[in-house]
Amino acid sequence: MEVVAAWERYAQERTPRRDTNASGAKTWLNWTQYADHGPDESILGELQGRTVLELGCGTGCNLAHLATLGAECIGVDIAPSQREKAVARWGHLPGLTFHTAEVTDYLSRTDGPLDVVLSVFGPVWFTDPEQLLPLIRKRLSPAGVLVFSHKPPPLEGREPVGTLREAKAVTRWEHPPEEWSALLRSAGFSDTEAEIIPPPEETGTGTLLVHAYA
Repeated sequence: MEVVAAWERYAQERTPRRDTNASGAKTWLNWTQYADHGPDESILGELQGRTVLELGCGTGCNLAHLATLGAECIGVDIAPSQREKAVARWGHLPGLTFHTAEVTDYLSRTDGPLDVVLSVFGPVWFTDPEQLLPLIRKRLSPAGVLVFSHKPPPLEGREPVGTLREAKAVTRWEHPPEEWSALLRSAGFSDTEAEIIPPPEETGTGTLLVHAYA
């Protein structure tokens, strides 16, 4: 399958995450493309005992941090090798499971309420939102939250949203904050917040961070 192959190639090219961050922590959550930058997991609210799903979990480093805080965590990634790496590094942690699947397939064929859904530069950026967002909303508990991040769309020379490039795997839905808010409301989310986190250096690119509440 072309999509899986594309993401598998990407996974093989990725450099493993550091063993510790700048403060010496062994687990942490990073929303931006810059190391040790931006908000932490506190924007997700209370995590103890809550069920968390990460879409596009990669090697599980962000999700492992949430598991150490008492969340029941599920990670889904389309690339088979990502699950192997995640289990090898984090399989010893309780309350943490990983699955290989395309996210809309996973959400369609599983059940049970989710308290938190997150995606860090993951499938929310690479999947048709008119298909994905209603599936997420359907699974969220009454007090549930969706939080995702990706690069903001370029101001100039922006390609049409949803343009198919080499494969579905590299199609990006690069919506600005106001468009994401409208799409989320259309999918049944009652409240949304979107912001662009400035980069650590003036010459860098910011990070779009979106919250959507059930």
